[in-house]
Amino acid sequence: MKYVTIIITFLFFSCGEKKDVLLPKSNVTIVKDVQDHSPIYIFFKTEGKDTIADVNRKNSIISTNWIFNIDKRLPLKLVIPEVMKLQDKKRADSAHKNENAENYYSYADSIGKNLAFLPFTKVYYKMEKPKFGVIVYFKKDNSVLVKGIPVKREELQNYLDGLDSDKPNKYMFCFNKDLDYGSYIDNEIFIGTLKFPIPSLNLANEEFVF
Repeated sequence: MKYVTIIITFLFFSCGEKKDVLLPKSNVTIVKDVQDHSPIYIFFKTEGKDTIADVNRKNSIISTNWIFNIDKRLPLKLVIPEVMKLQDKKRADSAHKNENAENYYSYADSIGKNLAFLPFTKVYYKMEKPKFGVIVYFKKDNSVLVKGIPVKREELQNYLDGLDSDKPNKYMFCFNKDLDYGSYIDNEIFIGTLKFPIPSLNLANEEFVF
C-alpha cells in the first residue's frame, strides 16, 4: 500500500498540488501490468456538506489504455456518471480510436503489495433498473438480493444454479447508487468468480446503478 500512495501523491506534488486517492483493496490480482496507459483520477472532495467527485483527466490520450484511479470513499451515484462520460468520449473519438486500447480500474492487492487492474472496457452502465432478466442486486450494506430475495454471498453460486427457467437465464448485475466505490470493486471481483453456462451470460455487459 505504501507503494501505491507514493505513486499517486508524487504525481500531484509535481503539479504543485498534493492530492491523494485512497484506492480500493483486494487480496487478488486480476491484471498485474498495463503498458501504454494514461491515468485518470477521480478524487474525493468535499464542499460544505456536499461530497464531490473531482475528475482529473488532463494526461489522458484516447489511443492508450486508460487507468481509472478512483477514491474508494466515493458513492457510485457520483462515480459512475463520470465514468460513463469518459467512456462515451473515448468510444466516440473515431479519429484517434485504438481498437486494442482498454479501460481499467486500479486497486491495491493487499497480499501481493502491488497495484492491480480490473478491465471494464466492454461494460455499459445505466443509471436505472433493468427491465428484464434475473436481477442480482448488491445493496449498500453489501448484502445481495436475487429477484428481491436475500441470498448469502457464499451461497450465491448455488442459488443461481438452482433457479428454474424454461429458457437460459440472463443475469443483470445491479448496484445500490449509495454503495461506495471500494465495495463496488470488491463485488466486481466477486462476480468474476461466479460461473455461468455460456447461453445464460449477460452478453450485453450491462450494469445498472440505482
